[in-house]
Amino acid sequence: MILNTITNGVVLDHIQAGGAMDIYKALNLDKLGCQVAIIKNATSVKMGRKDILKICEPIDINLDVLGYLAPGVTVNIIKDGKVAERRHIDPPETIKDVIRCTNPRCITSIEQELPNIFKLTDKENLVYRCIYCESKCKKHGDIK
Repeated sequence: MILNTITNGVVLDHIQAGGAMDIYKALNLDKLGCQVAIIKNATSVKMGRKDILKICEPIDINLDVLGYLAPGVTVNIIKDGKVAERRHIDPPETIKDVIRCTNPRCITSIEQELPNIFKLTDKENLVYRCIYCESKCKKHGDIK
């Protein structure tokens, strides 16, 4: 398989195998006018198998969405064909307007203009809870 080298863009590495499509959809990468390569089940010494996303254009990435969907992912910013910046993304302590509360009795169901805010309450198990009703978010919840 031959993929072009990225001159300027972003590479999302160390995505858990099978997770690239969730990130692709959540970050709206389908709306970009540039090349986006999705590499699924690449061999990894550290992870066994992993996914990789290569975006051939510099873009702003919502790190809260990325940290929520793929904690531990590595974001590589490519400039002039070289890695200019590398960041390892941890799960955010608070996420705002990334996911919706699914509790029908939550105030956010009635007051539509209220932001959906979740706090990380269990970092080991990646459990997020709504700040209004304390409902536990399901795995990857209802992405907005």
